[in-house]
Amino acid sequence: MEPTPNRLATKASWLITQTAVHARRFVSEGFTAAGARGYHYRVLAALREFGPASQAELGRRCRMDRSDVVAAVTELSAEGFVERNADPVDRRRNIVTITSAGTRQLRRLDRALDDVQDELLAPLSAAERQALVALLGKLLEHHGGAHTS
Repeated sequence: MEPTPNRLATKASWLITQTAVHARRFVSEGFTAAGARGYHYRVLAALREFGPASQAELGRRCRMDRSDVVAAVTELSAEGFVERNADPVDRRRNIVTITSAGTRQLRRLDRALDDVQDELLAPLSAAERQALVALLGKLLEHHGGAHTS
């Protein structure tokens, strides 16, 4: 591999961007091997943690475009991982609920994502991994992203 100019290699923005390229590839490969997509994980994780939600709520929580939420929910519903029913209060919207099969799929995807973390962060010790996650979370929170401590 050709060396990177020092002016780039010493900039956090460059390093984060280049690392993100690898992270996206590892995550995509990990989810593909598990028969899923990243959007599936986002939706299942949000439903498991926060409970049933409208598709609009899922889009906001998961930082997904409306059409991507619809596609993900349609795919997850076809697999029996979620149920989508009309909201009894407002029949114009759907409420999405995770099923027991969806909870099992989420656990499988958790394991796949844990493997991805191990691959991505392989050169770091456990303490360094915790520090990196804390620092990235702090940056994301500062710039208006969603982060929980």
